[in-house]
Amino acid sequence: MGRRSRHLGAIRARIRCGDDGVLGLELATLALVVLMLAFTTIQVGLYYHARKVAQSAARQGVDAGRAFGASEGDGVMQAQDYLARFGGSVKDAQVSADGSTAQQIRITVTGDVATLVPGLTLHVTQHADGPIERWTNP
Repeated sequence: MGRRSRHLGAIRARIRCGDDGVLGLELATLALVVLMLAFTTIQVGLYYHARKVAQSAARQGVDAGRAFGASEGDGVMQAQDYLARFGGSVKDAQVSADGSTAQQIRITVTGDVATLVPGLTLHVTQHADGPIERWTNP
């Protein structure tokens, strides 16, 4: 019996010592998950900020382009000026007045979102519409 109890004791000792280093692995895994959540949260914030900047630029362009005597080009220039001042979060921004008619102006802003993850590309497209002001006889 003594031999068997020594054998069981050795097995128990090996089992108890088998957990060495597991806590470090668990903490490394947990840290990775926490970092991924943090980066995802920041990336979502960057995306919505870029959308808001693009929408504001389009709105500024419509406001300038729909004024009495203004043209589509005035609206595009105003949107580009807005992006130059505030649009650092919208990379490679392009502004167009495609879709405008004689009665309606439409400014579209497209661009890429600044990203934290290399290789990740997010695009944003926003547009604004408004009636063109014109003089009519009563």
